[in-house]
Amino acid sequence: MPSGSPRPTGSHGRQPVGRGSLVALTIHELRGLLEAKQVSVEEIMQDLLAALERLNPQLHAYIAVDAARLRAQLKGQSGAPASPLLGIPITIKDNICVAGEETACGSKMLAGFRPPYDATVIERLRRAGAWLIPRANMDEFAFGSSTENSAFGVTRNPWAVDRVPGGSSGGSACAVAADLAVAALGSDTGGSIRQPAAFCGVVGLKPTYGRVSRYGLVAFASSLDQIGPITKDVTDCALVLSVIAGHDARDSTSAPVGVPDYVSAMRTPAKGLRIGIPKEYVVEGIDPEVRSAIDQAIAVCERLGVACTRVSLPRTSYAVATYYVIATAEASSNLARYDGVQYGFRASGNGSLMDMYVNTRTEGFGAEPKRRILLGTYVLSQGYYDAYYLKALKVRTLIKQDFDEAFGQCDVILTPTAPTPAFRIGEKLHDPLQMYLSDIFTISANLAGVPALSLPCGFSKQGLPIGMQLLAAPFKEDVLLRAAYAYEQATEWHTRRPPLSAT
Repeated sequence: MPSGSPRPTGSHGRQPVGRGSLVALTIHELRGLLEAKQVSVEEIMQDLLAALERLNPQLHAYIAVDAARLRAQLKGQSGAPASPLLGIPITIKDNICVAGEETACGSKMLAGFRPPYDATVIERLRRAGAWLIPRANMDEFAFGSSTENSAFGVTRNPWAVDRVPGGSSGGSACAVAADLAVAALGSDTGGSIRQPAAFCGVVGLKPTYGRVSRYGLVAFASSLDQIGPITKDVTDCALVLSVIAGHDARDSTSAPVGVPDYVSAMRTPAKGLRIGIPKEYVVEGIDPEVRSAIDQAIAVCERLGVACTRVSLPRTSYAVATYYVIATAEASSNLARYDGVQYGFRASGNGSLMDMYVNTRTEGFGAEPKRRILLGTYVLSQGYYDAYYLKALKVRTLIKQDFDEAFGQCDVILTPTAPTPAFRIGEKLHDPLQMYLSDIFTISANLAGVPALSLPCGFSKQGLPIGMQLLAAPFKEDVLLRAAYAYEQATEWHTRRPPLSAT
């Protein structure tokens, strides 16, 4: 069996586990204890602040922790006693606007920027009573797969501190895995929720494009970005999604689609579901331990009465190239606003307006944003637009058609989340192509706009988590959660705890 200890169990009517471990519980476990008045919100706060003081200096899950502001927020908290997240600590990725809190996107370019408004997801969490913990570390402007690109330092994986936590939502995933938060919000443009969830042994969901409002999310690639939850188990994932999902008139891409009762739908038995296994995801270079864990996960699904069949997604091999044309083109346009004029970093010194622009962007952006801006500007430039960007948009349509056809044969598609477990810090930092291939199994979901979820399905011999990805048709998160919950209840991988945690 892999290393790590089981997560403490708690449920309605049960006495809480030992002092200092309340933050190791799930949302639904804590809500049961709070409703039974067996613990208080103040006790949760004390446990969390103690865990942050002890572990954040080692893991750097958060860019900064202001204990005084966190205490003040909790004292001023509102919400009815029945609020679903009342008193629950939820961490926020550094690219989601929280009014009055620094939101820098892991970049020197926005250091010191404090938005004057809340993102829609933040408004909804506040109404649900959540206790918000801002500034989870991330790759600069969400450009990366390892959280090594942050201007504020590297985040480490709580399962092995010489390993990356994944990215770009590495701080969020690390915080949940290490019990420095009970749940988190991340953003996912090409796998930035799911891949770190897999590397850290937690659950991460990228909703359907348009299911969750992007209002207040600092844009990377506007046609691909989605906000979603990172949680300790599938039940918590359903709970958080129920709070943040729904139409928002302030986001023109938000879909006017009703939000189901995800928790009730999740508990419907999985028997009768059809799971598709795409042959294109068994590729050269996939780690043998990952492949073995996926094969075992398929066997578990079959024992649950799920029909597993082979499906084909024939344009999968074009996904990486398509993604890095579209994503960088949109990033180039979105990041053009950072010029040192209205807000954010401005280079010092005298000179012309053009000198100020050039110096600000040269000093303010790190190496990876510069790389992506240059690539995106190139594919949008005259003479190359048709050859690259327009062609990529056409291939994206074909990739979506592949998924539409596959979901005519199955309800859920099952794949690995990442081709390997967490890699070592520095291992791929100077090889952009190898870093980009870390997302080879996740980017297609963003191109097609479909929901996708990662959950633990095993461990390597070195004790590193392995993640399984499930994908469903657009706005079928209820089906996705149903399949994920059934698998989770039949296994014990989600109960494993990393060596570095508040447990």
